[in-house]
Amino acid sequence: MDKPDPEAVAEEVFAALADPTRRSILATLARNGPATATDLAAWLPITRQAIAKHLNLLAEARLVVAEPGERRRVRYRLDSASMKVAQQYLAALARDWDGPLAALRDHLG
Repeated sequence: MDKPDPEAVAEEVFAALADPTRRSILATLARNGPATATDLAAWLPITRQAIAKHLNLLAEARLVVAEPGERRRVRYRLDSASMKVAQQYLAALARDWDGPLAALRDHLG
C-alpha cells in the first residue's frame, strides 16, 4: 500500500480542524479519553446526531478511530498519526520560509 501524500493528509486535517465543533470534540476526547457519541453529546452543547456526523468527518481525516464497545456501542479515540503528518508538513513549510525571511530581514535590517 502506498504512503498517503503528506500534503493531502495535511489538507484533510486542516479541513477537519476548521470547524469549531470538531475541535471541541477532539479537545473533549483528549481530556476525557475514548467516548461514545452519546457521551460526547452529554458533555457538549450539541445533539448526538450532530456529534455522529462530526465524528464521521474526523474519522475520514483519520483524527479519530472508531472501536467496537460493549453492547454494540462504538467508542471513539484520538488517532495522532494524521496530526503528526500535518505537523511535519507545517514544519517543512516553516523551513522553506526561514531562508526568504532571513534574507528579507537582512535586506531591511
